[in-house]
Amino acid sequence: MTAPTHDSRYSWTRLALTLTIAMVANAGMWAIIVIMPAVQAEFGVSRADASLPYTLTMIGFATGNFIVGRAVDRWGVTPVLIVCALGIAGGYGLAMAAGSIWALSLAQLIVGFGTSVGFGPLIADISHWFMKRRGIAVAIAASGNYLSGAIWPLILAGVLAEDGWRATYAVLAAATVLVVVPLAFALRRQVPDSAHQMAEAASSANARSAGLSPTALACLLGLAGVGCCVAMSMPQVHIVSYCVDLGYGPAVGAEMLSLMLLGGVGSRLISGLLADRLGGVRTLLLGSIAQAIALALYLPSDALISLYVVSLVFGLSQGGIVPSYAIIVREYMPAREAGARVGFVLMATIMGMALGGWMSGWIYDMTGSYQMAFWNGIVWNGANIAIMLWLLSRSRSRGAMQPA
Repeated sequence: MTAPTHDSRYSWTRLALTLTIAMVANAGMWAIIVIMPAVQAEFGVSRADASLPYTLTMIGFATGNFIVGRAVDRWGVTPVLIVCALGIAGGYGLAMAAGSIWALSLAQLIVGFGTSVGFGPLIADISHWFMKRRGIAVAIAASGNYLSGAIWPLILAGVLAEDGWRATYAVLAAATVLVVVPLAFALRRQVPDSAHQMAEAASSANARSAGLSPTALACLLGLAGVGCCVAMSMPQVHIVSYCVDLGYGPAVGAEMLSLMLLGGVGSRLISGLLADRLGGVRTLLLGSIAQAIALALYLPSDALISLYVVSLVFGLSQGGIVPSYAIIVREYMPAREAGARVGFVLMATIMGMALGGWMSGWIYDMTGSYQMAFWNGIVWNGANIAIMLWLLSRSRSRGAMQPA
């Protein structure tokens, strides 16, 4: 029988607060994408160098998911949220004062580290409050990341056009402090020991069916995560620059990014519902195959309407992939280590985004086109699919994998 803590009315209220916090805390990782053309023009650097602030953002975001996740395991989510919100605002302030691409990159490292609290740590925290509906709960919490990327570029478009990217960052700094800090106090309640014990029993049974230790499974998921997210980063990081190259302008690129991310929200919700029925591994495999197909559709597409359509298809294809890693961790690893374990695997996926964002810019500089960058993403995506197929076949040979 499910403990009263799980799937309760409070659980859903906490999920709504978590989603709101995530929508604000995650803005920093998307803002740098939107301002990338302005930054490149201001500092007079190459496309690869203009991608460095994003890469440093994602490195900070990746390491933060692991380190901040461990901090949440130890001290709880409320004090960690407050410290990270202040750190994000401070990072925005340093970025506003940056006089070179390297100074901006270092500031973005701080922004990325603080921003991480709005992703893996919040996902791990909310996963403790659900069992039967954990898949959809994790998907909703993870959707805050994409909603942030879909909404903030549109909200800030006027500020960016009229006052520049530094004014945009000033608005984001104020919003982070004014929204995240007050709402953090509403998440002070802790998970009872009885709920932890029930979750531990379910995850232990699933771990025995897979025949892998938590560390081995985490490393395997990390490798898969790098592959899928190198692929994922190509359209997400470079769609604005791609549209500028094609003559459509940054505003059109921002609209495509928003459309892509809104599609990703729908994908995450659908994947969450599937994960509650199929489990995390099968859901992740389906998403990865769909992402490979969507990437291939970009190759022949350079007309305006076709790019809008393909961007939506890409969003609908890949949005559920990263949350599926968190669901697998919670299905097969100890509940009391959720922050660190989820953080480690998501750190690997984000490192893949950072690597892929830089790699795509480098390929563009070498070839003068994004065509080979799309092919590069498809190859990396294939590695992810191969790992998931191996894990699924291994689990079937030892017993069917079931969601916890």
